[in-house]
Amino acid sequence: MTRKFLAGFSIFDLMIIAVLAALGVAIGGFIGYFVRLITGPLMLPGGAVAGGIYMLFLVLCVSLTGKKSAAFLCGLVQAIIVMISGIVGNHGAMTIITYTMPGVAIFLLFVLMRHKGCCKLCCFFGCMAANLTGTFLVGWGVMALPAVPMLLALAIAALSGGLGGLLTWSLAKQLKKLEVIK
Repeated sequence: MTRKFLAGFSIFDLMIIAVLAALGVAIGGFIGYFVRLITGPLMLPGGAVAGGIYMLFLVLCVSLTGKKSAAFLCGLVQAIIVMISGIVGNHGAMTIITYTMPGVAIFLLFVLMRHKGCCKLCCFFGCMAANLTGTFLVGWGVMALPAVPMLLALAIAALSGGLGGLLTWSLAKQLKKLEVIK
């Protein structure tokens, strides 16, 4: 089954996914520290705010490869990197779920929309769906947040994810324009 799944990806697609997954973990961890410096005193969930940047890489994988399942694969690679290296996060075994399910959310949304990271709208909603999914899973499964803080975190996640989606669309457009990715 794994062989059939991966057969849909070229070696170049897999390289893009691996590079973006590694960049996502590295940049996400770096930005997360700075965001928490600001959001901590304000009692806002740092992961929900920085999630727009975390999830950007999942949607960018779809946009650059043209394959909807690339988001899931990128999230899985990120989860493996985090679990093996322990670079960021303290979710334990939930890491596999909290990193891969946003990719599943992107896949399902793009299947329903019949898009694949090709326009502002699908990038906006794709990144938003991923950030909402990740924030919900961490808030419910890891932090056990009560209803009101969970709703606040989800509202912030929706805003941050949408903005991250617009940034994703802009990055993808520029990379395609520069012919870095054909």
